[in-house]
Amino acid sequence: MRLAGDEERCGRRNDPRFSVRMRCLREPGALGSVRCAAVNQSTGLISLNKLRKKPISLFLLAALCGCAAGPDFKRPDAPAAAGYAGPVATQPTESAQTLHGEAQKFVPGQDIPSDWWKLFQSPQIDALIKRAFKANPDIEAAQAALQQAKEYTAAQQGFFYPTVAASYSPSRNKLAGNMGGNSPGQQGNGSVIQTYSNPAGPKYNGPAYYNFHIAQLTVGYVPDVFGANRRQVESAQAQVEMQQLQLEATYITLASNVVAAAIQEASLRAQIEAQLKIVSLNQQALEIVRNQLKLGYVSEMEVTQQEMASALAQQALVPLQQQLEQTRDLLRVLAGNTPDQDIDETFTLDGLHLPQELPLSLPSRLVQQRPDVRIAEAQLHYASAQYGVAIANTLPQFAITGAIGGMASSPTWMFKNGGGFFDLTGNVAQTIFDGGTLRAKSRAAKQGLTQAGAQYRGVVMAALQNVADTLYVIQSDARALKAAAKAAQAAGKMSELTHKQYEAGAVDFQTLLVAQLNEQLANINLVQAQTNRLGDTAALFQALGGGWWNHDQTSKVGARQP
Repeated sequence: MRLAGDEERCGRRNDPRFSVRMRCLREPGALGSVRCAAVNQSTGLISLNKLRKKPISLFLLAALCGCAAGPDFKRPDAPAAAGYAGPVATQPTESAQTLHGEAQKFVPGQDIPSDWWKLFQSPQIDALIKRAFKANPDIEAAQAALQQAKEYTAAQQGFFYPTVAASYSPSRNKLAGNMGGNSPGQQGNGSVIQTYSNPAGPKYNGPAYYNFHIAQLTVGYVPDVFGANRRQVESAQAQVEMQQLQLEATYITLASNVVAAAIQEASLRAQIEAQLKIVSLNQQALEIVRNQLKLGYVSEMEVTQQEMASALAQQALVPLQQQLEQTRDLLRVLAGNTPDQDIDETFTLDGLHLPQELPLSLPSRLVQQRPDVRIAEAQLHYASAQYGVAIANTLPQFAITGAIGGMASSPTWMFKNGGGFFDLTGNVAQTIFDGGTLRAKSRAAKQGLTQAGAQYRGVVMAALQNVADTLYVIQSDARALKAAAKAAQAAGKMSELTHKQYEAGAVDFQTLLVAQLNEQLANINLVQAQTNRLGDTAALFQALGGGWWNHDQTSKVGARQP
């Protein structure tokens, strides 16, 4: 820690006639970073050369300057990576001749809107997310946590100021005669309060009965000489930043969950529709083989095989219906409803739009956008400030207390002649021996700072991996959808040709049923591929940070403001 008269930070000139007055200036963009500035003054000048010869003056100057112990926080450097996944992030995806088969392209540097879910062009999703932002208890909890952190910061900032307290203590007293000269004595109004002794008869001391009133104003002040409180405020502000980002992360997670659940509902409805057709086709096939058994064309084993196929089709339908109901329950809860309070919105795949232009933030920008990375940065800032607090606790502690007031047997005489009093006390304390506790805490805080730095780097690496993985998945989703679309088209064409052959009498009805079953199975695979493409597109917006930094400008979702 540099002294207030340091040449580098305070700008001392070599001219011995140059006199300065010190003042503290906060460095922009760095909490708790303080520098000393030298300002020419025409009156009240302090010579730096003289200050070096007066330790008390140096102490007072340091107290006024308020330099903070410990390291000043510096935002970590952005990652050196220039991209994510080589050519996969620069090439457009493949397209397919089917619903949601459009080619997607990545647009480097394109910003993300705060209401990114509107790119899916679903009014139902938009309405549900707006309701969720207003009614979901997770949002309320995150908002309360943010306000709590702000109040703790305000409370910590209060320690920069003196503590002022007023008190008034009226009392009725009996002073034992044995107290003798400890009686209050003569008052300002002329009355005398004292014990007495009886000179006649048996000797004994008499008590004094009296009323007494004391009123005082007490002032206490702890100068933040080595910046312990400054670092405490800095750490509290870092916690406010963490809670603010946690609130934003809650919004992003809630929106992403609503979109994912809506896509899942749309997918399940399409799969259930195809599975119901499979169940119906299997039921028709079962009726045919039962009739053939009666006519003697098939064996009982073939009937049993078809009964098993029909039962398996029914069994496959049950978990799909269960998942649909669970997804509906999830949507109700996300919107702030209980499971028995239904929502009006329903979702189908043809009611959703696949965004064709996808934003792609550079790694250097990603670390500023992702709430989890920013939270890790705020945690690093908190650890840095706590290290400063631990260092300051090993240094001398200063305190000033004072009181002024009056006391008398009558309230009207407390502040008249003889009733006033005051005291002023200064205190300097330095721990000499504590078994190494403070030094150990300082070393522990330093290790905590090292740990927070390593954790920050780990979060950054995980964020970059998350985006890179999502880019790969989006590319593979497009290829999978293209293959699934071709398979579904081939199965549909096969079913159509088989139907024509059945009408011409070239094949039997069972052959037609098999072709139709294959068509529905291919349709289920196609639905799943479409679902993956929509869901992973939404995941990319979340992986890139969700656009929370733009919601103040767009103001399209007023409920986001706590």
